[in-house]
Amino acid sequence: MMICCLDLEGVLVPEVWINVARKTGIKDLLLTTRDIPDYNVLMRYRLKILKKHGLRLPDIQRVIARMRPLPGAKTFLNRLRARTQVIILSDTFYEFADPLMRQIGYPTLFCNRLKVAKSGLITGYKLRQSNGKEKAVRGLRKLGFEVRAAGDSYNDLTMLKSANRGILFNPPAAIRRKYKRFPVTRTHAALLKQLLK
Repeated sequence: MMICCLDLEGVLVPEVWINVARKTGIKDLLLTTRDIPDYNVLMRYRLKILKKHGLRLPDIQRVIARMRPLPGAKTFLNRLRARTQVIILSDTFYEFADPLMRQIGYPTLFCNRLKVAKSGLITGYKLRQSNGKEKAVRGLRKLGFEVRAAGDSYNDLTMLKSANRGILFNPPAAIRRKYKRFPVTRTHAALLKQLLK
């Protein structure tokens, strides 16, 4: 029995925070888990930037509502789901994800929650659990699944290491150089082939 675990942003959809940065002109929001390995450090930084600029959840949701999946992602996901079960393991938030999930057919998603004031200002976040991607993969393996996993960022590495087979999808050069044990794919067709290999 095989199951595939995929990261969301950078694999199936564009990076939410990069799109927010581009739409608002706030360059400080361009940093992602491709740049900063520690997710909590990154999120605390983002929250400070949001507060400084008065950017609220509805402002971010308006940007997300205009986003589309990466080219070929929906076809890739449909083909993968026809062959095996798929779970999206993401560090995004349910408050962000719905418009994107709708466009890719609502696959199963494990992610986190935001803490939001009545004003709409994001005041914090609640992780589903610490190091949730790795723990989900380990849990699935304990249930008897062979787990294949794909991601692109530092926060995906424990998931890839814990899987029976881990694959990088368009990773930054620093990750590609340091983690040569993982095959690197550049297209969804190549990723599909590696996951089903």
